[in-house]
Amino acid sequence: MVTPRGNVQDVGRSHAKAEKHPIPLLFRLNLINLSSRITQVLAVASVLVLASCGGNDSTNGSGNDRLVLNQRVNLVGAGASFPAPLYQRWFQELSRKTPNLQIDYQSVGSGAGIERFTQGLVQFSASDVAMTDEEIARVQRGVFLLPMTAGSIVLAYNLPGVENLRLSRKTYADIFLGKIRNWNDPAIAKDNPGVQLPNQPLTVVFRSDGSGTTGVFTRHMSAISQEWKNKIGQGVSVQWPVGVGGARNDGVAAQVRQSPGAIGFLEYGFARSAGLPAATLENKSGNFVEATGSSATRALESVPLPDDLRAFIDDPEGDESYPIVTYSWLLVYRESPDPVIAKSIEAMVEYGLNQGQEISPELGYIQLPQNVRERVAEVADKISPDFQIKVK
Repeated sequence: MVTPRGNVQDVGRSHAKAEKHPIPLLFRLNLINLSSRITQVLAVASVLVLASCGGNDSTNGSGNDRLVLNQRVNLVGAGASFPAPLYQRWFQELSRKTPNLQIDYQSVGSGAGIERFTQGLVQFSASDVAMTDEEIARVQRGVFLLPMTAGSIVLAYNLPGVENLRLSRKTYADIFLGKIRNWNDPAIAKDNPGVQLPNQPLTVVFRSDGSGTTGVFTRHMSAISQEWKNKIGQGVSVQWPVGVGGARNDGVAAQVRQSPGAIGFLEYGFARSAGLPAATLENKSGNFVEATGSSATRALESVPLPDDLRAFIDDPEGDESYPIVTYSWLLVYRESPDPVIAKSIEAMVEYGLNQGQEISPELGYIQLPQNVRERVAEVADKISPDFQIKVK
């Protein structure tokens, strides 16, 4: 490399020979200017090199580019199947951008996930129903419940030739009570004037495992039907009066898809992935509303998020609200014996609140409103003193 000092010496030698071989003034000035320019470029380059050496201390961006791990960290979580496709996508992307961080999320259902979390068998869990006070009290290390996403529970059906099925509140309650057993039942026909309904047996598909999706669905059913409330009630597992079971959301989707005449409740994204149509349902205002991102957001907006972040959306108000919507909570420990694990989990939460929300609509989930994300970040920032969540 030619140094600025060398150029100055060359200029000096040329000047000493001026009497024997005169050099034009303009050329000499250009040489001096070139020497000065090279000096400036090298100075700038030195600054850039120093800046790049300090790049690891950058506080810009979110989670994936601010989390520095000097060792491999493996996080294991288990829980709800409802958010599983979304979480698995998030964690795959985060691990790709943070090579030393590997996250394994197992879709086992909300009930099994809470059990493993309570026993300390995982670093985090997930549930579609917020934990009860009794469940929280059994977690020795304490728990933060963080709503990280939300979605609609739809009634997917397999009825060739019927594309826009409408079901009133009483009708779909009676279907799952086992009181309506055929697709051309007068109650369904009344909800769908002008639609040619087949004379075909109706098969109900429910969740066979302990499920947060079941908890949300039965809570809603108890809110709209006194008969359901009295006979069946609500919970992650109930005694179904009719139908066949499928494990997890994908199991219900498979059962409905392979069974003509079937109808089952499952998360919207699973129904969409399976290519199953979903019924348009009557809401509390008496309007028939399709499950969309907009109608689900309207439902979320109708229920304020309390200080403990546990919101139960039984039967949302609003003319445009879809009737069966829920948050899905990430469960993380308040106390962690490993500061690296705690820091990694907080960075994971930050990613979900930022880049993760941009991915949500692609998979059929609802983007959390800005105020909800900020509330979640405020609580989650207590997980580790070594990381500070930033919400974009």
